[in-house]
Amino acid sequence: MANIRGLIMDVNLRSRENNLAHRTREIDRERLIVRRGQPFSITVQCSETLPLKHHLELVLHIGKKDEVVIKVQKERGAGDKWWFNQQGAQDEMLLTLHSPPDAIIGHYRLAVLMMSPDGRILEKTDKMKFHLLFNPWCKDDVVYLPDESLLQEYVMNEDGVIYTGSWDSITSIFWSYGQFEDYVMDICFEVLDNSKDALKNSEMDIKLRSDPVYVSRIITAMVNSNGDRGVLTGRWVEPYSGGVPPYKWNGSVPILQQWSKAGVRAVKYGQCWVFAAVACTVLRCLGIPTRLITNFASAHDVDGNLSIDILLNERLERIDERNKADSSWNFHCWVESWMRRGDLPKGNDGWQVLDPTPQELSVGEFCCGPCPVTAIKEGNLGVKYDAPFVFAEVNADIVQWIIQRDGRRRKIKVDQVSVGRNISTKSVYGNQREDVTLQYKYPEGSRKEREVYEKAGRRVTEPTNESAEPGQLKLSIKHAKPVFGTDFDVIVEVKNEGGREAHGQLTVLITAVTYNSIHRGECKRQTVSVTVPAYQAHKEVLRLHYDDYAKCVSEHNLIRVKALLEALGESEPIMTVANIPLSMPELLVQMPGKAVEQEQVTAFISFTNPLPVHLKGGVFTMEGAGLLSLTEIPVNGNIFPGQKVSVRLSFSPMRSGVKKLLVDFDSDRLKDVKGVATVVVHKKYRPVYTGRY
Repeated sequence: MANIRGLIMDVNLRSRENNLAHRTREIDRERLIVRRGQPFSITVQCSETLPLKHHLELVLHIGKKDEVVIKVQKERGAGDKWWFNQQGAQDEMLLTLHSPPDAIIGHYRLAVLMMSPDGRILEKTDKMKFHLLFNPWCKDDVVYLPDESLLQEYVMNEDGVIYTGSWDSITSIFWSYGQFEDYVMDICFEVLDNSKDALKNSEMDIKLRSDPVYVSRIITAMVNSNGDRGVLTGRWVEPYSGGVPPYKWNGSVPILQQWSKAGVRAVKYGQCWVFAAVACTVLRCLGIPTRLITNFASAHDVDGNLSIDILLNERLERIDERNKADSSWNFHCWVESWMRRGDLPKGNDGWQVLDPTPQELSVGEFCCGPCPVTAIKEGNLGVKYDAPFVFAEVNADIVQWIIQRDGRRRKIKVDQVSVGRNISTKSVYGNQREDVTLQYKYPEGSRKEREVYEKAGRRVTEPTNESAEPGQLKLSIKHAKPVFGTDFDVIVEVKNEGGREAHGQLTVLITAVTYNSIHRGECKRQTVSVTVPAYQAHKEVLRLHYDDYAKCVSEHNLIRVKALLEALGESEPIMTVANIPLSMPELLVQMPGKAVEQEQVTAFISFTNPLPVHLKGGVFTMEGAGLLSLTEIPVNGNIFPGQKVSVRLSFSPMRSGVKKLLVDFDSDRLKDVKGVATVVVHKKYRPVYTGRY
């Protein structure tokens, strides 16, 4: 018998060819990264032709302790099994491996065994490793999305736009998801490995990683650090000592890197858009189509009664915000991931809401979803997971109460139309906004909307202050779109549509709030007696100076105006509320010349101080997927009113394609100033050697 020791000379995983075919070349060109349900090929080099009746076998190991071992079948069997076929001649064989479309995602170790005719292992090579991801291009994978333009956006795009502001004044920020940056994929699997489920029973956890419902739910729990080894700690009020203020982040990669390098210790700090953006990075990296959603005028319903009760004292101040009360957020961000829901009745496939911001417990964990968007639209609140909470976020009533000195409650406004407006995501066709409100709810006032409300248990009544008001008085607030640092007017108009003169007392309270309605300070208050002749209007103009709001405005630069009119001879007061976002100046980011991968380019960044005061501690922060890692440039000395500051940054782009350079400027008095430049990075010319001179 021939001596066959040392017969297996080499195993080539053909990483470059396979990664290109599996659309993972952006992640890594040296390591093998493939998608499930799609074959990939490796070559085995032998020192001589295989002896008669000897054969190769393949065994897969998953988990740090080989918790799961899979023997790869030699021929095609049932669709849920790994199998391989073999081609070759003489001393080289091409082995094509076929993974099932519901295979476990994760880090695999591949063993190639040389077997004798009687089934003994004669030789073993087991140093080969590869990663397996979800495959939204495979029609049998439950994350299959049959539209290439959607896949390019929701899996392959490393840059995004996040919508913020308020429903009637929508602003946007650019974000670097960076899911294909170096070793981000490894960190994503590290996130899964540190979940409570994985630490409790690693074998069970690994086996469940074939299911995107399970994996996405784990991700929503692990992106926040409440109760586990999660990535981000949330904080919604200053100071942000010991960490990075949420508004300063431009991308997900520095957050994930910091969490991993610190020994899976939570990064400080995040708010809803940061939690959602990090979740989007992880889910896209793992192969689940995902998009970031912003819900404007988003309700946080603590007690599950589909009603947001706002309690005010007689000075119009919130009296319950420190006690886990209901609240209405100017905007709230979550993600949607695309998948079939085999665990639910028919009709629940498609986009699923996943919310990693820690708000309420879900089956004992601070996570939310996946919840089918179709279930929210149809009012099917018995569907898992967390449908009642998500339904309330886009449909709850807002009820304003005044608590009088004697403790009695006085209902002053019921608003059934303001929650869940202009629900937004980035378009697949560019950086413009796509409105997806009608995917969550039927048109306001339609018969179907009423049917859904009744099914969901939400009361359907005529709202107060929306139709005929006592004395035919109408109350409204008007304002321009002010820029942070300027003085501006707030106009409160009392309109009398009745046939007799009206008298009353008008109270206007202007406060600074955070985007999730936390009170930060009073800017101005005014109470006046008003007389409005029949069929006429009275306008009360309040001038708000920079000094009025600078001392208390939050980093979200948001002013809230409340107006209360108590008309003589009428039993019910009239109230209206308006949010005024203060727009920020922009940074100018310029990139002259042609950008080529691995060749140095220079960016020029400039900023002019728009405030009437000088700025201290100025710092520019830059990053961009495929361009450069997080870089900071501090500004020396004070920046005086009207002064222009310019910096230059040289770097070498790492990958070709259309990229975004994101810049943030922060200082003591002016924060969250953003700028962006689109950079087309060309491939580096590499001459081809033909062998001729």
